[in-house]
Amino acid sequence: MPPSVKSAGETTTRKRDSPGKRCGAHVKLIARKSTYRIAPVFLFDYAGAMKKNTHTTTKLISRRHLLATGLVTTMMPSLALAASDIIAHVKAPRSLGRDDAPIRVIEFFSMTCSHCASFHVNTFPEIKTRLIDEGLVRFEMRAFPLDGLALRAHAMARTVSSDKYYPLVNMLLEKQTSWTSATDPIEALRKLGRLTGISNAKFDATMRNRPLLESIVQMRQDALRDFDIKATPSFVINNETTISGSLSFTEFAEKINATVT
Repeated sequence: MPPSVKSAGETTTRKRDSPGKRCGAHVKLIARKSTYRIAPVFLFDYAGAMKKNTHTTTKLISRRHLLATGLVTTMMPSLALAASDIIAHVKAPRSLGRDDAPIRVIEFFSMTCSHCASFHVNTFPEIKTRLIDEGLVRFEMRAFPLDGLALRAHAMARTVSSDKYYPLVNMLLEKQTSWTSATDPIEALRKLGRLTGISNAKFDATMRNRPLLESIVQMRQDALRDFDIKATPSFVINNETTISGSLSFTEFAEKINATVT
């Protein structure tokens, strides 16, 4: 039977629920009231984030060089987009569910967070079937990278077309252990990207595009500023309440005030 909804309170005061299993954000590396125009160094430091990785694609290039080399044409299928258009696509919401759903959930997650992977493997399929597909929840995923490798995985996922985003994210989270523990995690990401049609040229262009990477880090900064997000996975419900942790379906439904009958 379709789910019913418990009426939400009228208050606009944001509340924070007690945390579950979650990955802690590097709050000491990014100030809560940061006004970064360029992302924190740790997210761009391949040597620190990738350890043994010495892949030649690690050199970052400017917007001008991206356009001059013609690599911009590889960023989106069959389209030669300007750098600003690429950034707009990367920053655009990635949502599932009806626009008029009574409960709106924003998840902040990191591609390298084990608790995020656990949530999406064990809980999200039931959320999709029983809450999203039934019209009760509109669900949006936003990047909150905890490290440089997560940043690059988010970048790869957000450059594909919107209809391929969730399948790619699901694959990356399901196979998280294999690519995060690889001797060369960037090359492991490349191989997974190829399974979804991401060419070597497109992958290289993404990894080298600093403005694109900075736009994803800015999403994290916005989450810190707007919702005081400090751990992953975290979920903001109707812009009012924040809950965290790898929750079971029952726990998640209860905390977002959704009653399934």
